[in-house]
Amino acid sequence: MNYVKTFLLMFGLILLCAFVGQLVGGPRGMMYGFVLAAVMNFGAYWFSDKVLLSMHRAVEVAPKDEPALFRAVQKLAQAGNLPMPKLYIIESESPNAFATGRNPAHAAVAVTRGIMEVLSPVELEAVIAHELSHVRHRDMLIGTLAATMAGAIMMIGRMAQWAAIFGGSSNRDDERGGNPLGFLLLVVVAPLAAFIIQMAISRSREYSADAGAAALTSNPAALARALKKIEAAAMQVPLESATPAASNLYIVNPFGRESWMVNMFSTHPSIGRRVKRLEAIQEGRIRPED
Repeated sequence: MNYVKTFLLMFGLILLCAFVGQLVGGPRGMMYGFVLAAVMNFGAYWFSDKVLLSMHRAVEVAPKDEPALFRAVQKLAQAGNLPMPKLYIIESESPNAFATGRNPAHAAVAVTRGIMEVLSPVELEAVIAHELSHVRHRDMLIGTLAATMAGAIMMIGRMAQWAAIFGGSSNRDDERGGNPLGFLLLVVVAPLAAFIIQMAISRSREYSADAGAAALTSNPAALARALKKIEAAAMQVPLESATPAASNLYIVNPFGRESWMVNMFSTHPSIGRRVKRLEAIQEGRIRPED
């Protein structure tokens, strides 16, 4: 099923860029849109993990650097029948974690220094199990493509704003295929469309990864405690290197306190709902994934 989602995201990005190219520049713009989509899909598939890790200034660690953390990841990877992922540390006091990479053989797990200080070893192990569940389900590529598409939509929306401000929808542009109504739609609809794409993919992935972590550790309560602690600490110290387009990749929303309205458009289910599901698994009312 994830292969189908991956194809649909890639195909959707091609259609999006072609549509915007047609609005802005007619047939020639459509051709440029196809080329841009091809480049973005290629880059997202092969290089997005490196870009994301570089953006956070993540440093790869060896067993001698963080032996306890390395042993925990290795134990869980073996339990999940997964290749050992590369392990990275982000020097930030904000507690968070994410997995990236195009497949399990090329996976990386990154954790912040803050999450290692906030959580107990058992709770940190539950968080790592959550990220390895994303690896096992091959969610990383889907999440990265969703982030790429959201970023593209946001970028196109900003370009449309500047084009409208500086006369990008003049009569001469209309003759070449430009569409002033199209510019307006992009400005208004682009941010909402980006959020909807991320929400549709990300929320179900988080529930599934929570259940996978519960099955892998046989300790749903540990992940529930970890999520509460991470949320409380993240409200005080947001992750500065995070970007809105990539917010769906983290274990919790990296931007701190959320109002009910922000929660409605969040890429993550609320921590309260995730904790309730984990408690139901703990009590046997919901079965974790096999």
